[in-house]
Amino acid sequence: MRAGRLTASVAGIIALTLTAAGCGLSGGSDGGDATAGGCKVDKGNVGSGKLTGDVKGQITFQTTNLKKDFGDFFNGVIKDFEKAHPGAKVKWIDDPGDNTFTSRTVADAQACTLPDVINLNAPTATALTKAGYLLDLGTKDPDAAKPFVPSFWKSGTFKDAEGTSIHTVLPWYTGGVLITYNKDLLSKAGVDTTKSPTSIFGLFADYEKVAKAAKGKYYATMANPIWRIPADWDQMNIKTLSSDGKSAVFANDPRTVQWVAWMAKLYKEGAMPKDSLSSSNDPSTLYSQGKVAYGSTNPSFVRFVKQNSPSVYAKTGVGQQPYDALGKASAGAPQYISVAATSKHAPVALSFAEFLTDAENQTAWCKDPDVVIFPTTTESLNDPFFQDVTGSDPFSQARKLVADQLKTASTNQTNLSPAVQNAIVSQVQLAMQGKKSAEQAVKDAQEKANELLKQAG
Repeated sequence: MRAGRLTASVAGIIALTLTAAGCGLSGGSDGGDATAGGCKVDKGNVGSGKLTGDVKGQITFQTTNLKKDFGDFFNGVIKDFEKAHPGAKVKWIDDPGDNTFTSRTVADAQACTLPDVINLNAPTATALTKAGYLLDLGTKDPDAAKPFVPSFWKSGTFKDAEGTSIHTVLPWYTGGVLITYNKDLLSKAGVDTTKSPTSIFGLFADYEKVAKAAKGKYYATMANPIWRIPADWDQMNIKTLSSDGKSAVFANDPRTVQWVAWMAKLYKEGAMPKDSLSSSNDPSTLYSQGKVAYGSTNPSFVRFVKQNSPSVYAKTGVGQQPYDALGKASAGAPQYISVAATSKHAPVALSFAEFLTDAENQTAWCKDPDVVIFPTTTESLNDPFFQDVTGSDPFSQARKLVADQLKTASTNQTNLSPAVQNAIVSQVQLAMQGKKSAEQAVKDAQEKANELLKQAG
């Protein structure tokens, strides 16, 4: 499973434009017919007013690629819920979570067959909220926000068809962000491993030191900017899109050109493998072979190295990802749990969603030795499991570092469609190859992004 900085692989499948008839919510607690995204629903599921009703009936709960490794845990959660609510039944299904997840989920929603409780990423939640297929949790349970770290609750705000921001998801688990590095390789390059750089450009300067010292024998990082756009820009507080999300504005910030110029310089100087410019591979394999100085920003990567390359793990250090202009750590967006507005047993679905994501169950899952994830509830992050870490090994240090970060971390991830992200990335790649100046690449990237955003409406 991949829980981490959901920048390219997850944030790259944002928000399909939905054209189903009757998109949005109508009806309410004052009577009359009710619809959600064109589907007929119980009037209590939509409109104003708290959701009420007996916790009785069967619902379907869908996760993403979790059943194989965590069957015992989730079956236990379901059993506990059903014991507490004798009239409720939960059927668990598991989606493979491939690159067609968003389109398939949208198709299910349009067919009025969306699972009652479903594990979503931010892009899919964005699309389903806009079309009115998800329960407005902030309205249907005014106390829903209480268990969660405020920034994570805020990250679950998406816009409906009218452009109003509503809460349609509960934050579930996240991966956090940190720097992982090979201490030996950085020491050879004269990089101080006792303190982390405080800015993205400071990190780039360290990449340059590695390039000059390694001379092609090893590298600093991977070249493909798809792993960094828009994550780096978010951390630098560069606005990628306008506040309404309808236009690109990153070219308005002079630091964007500086960022592209840095990437081109680093690529030319050999900080990155030449063949990695268009590769979708992350640093995992090359780092484990001692050929890349910086590893993934995903905390679970530390365990991957421990299991696959003990000799490199012994040389691995972890540190704070640059705070940069944002002024705090960025955790990206977590995975979410949502309730379908089309659920025939919404009181059961909402009750189970809140049970699944409560502090007790989040903490229990995070303690599973087969998973490297972090919770989104304040109580969970204060658990001794995260706070009383005494080991000096990289994984223990990573767990403590990320747990501390998440209490105040920003979740300001910008969501880009695949087309818009690729349009921007391709222009940066041209600059990195020396085929365009940084200034021209940024200008052209914004123009192409705006063309696509205009087409999407």
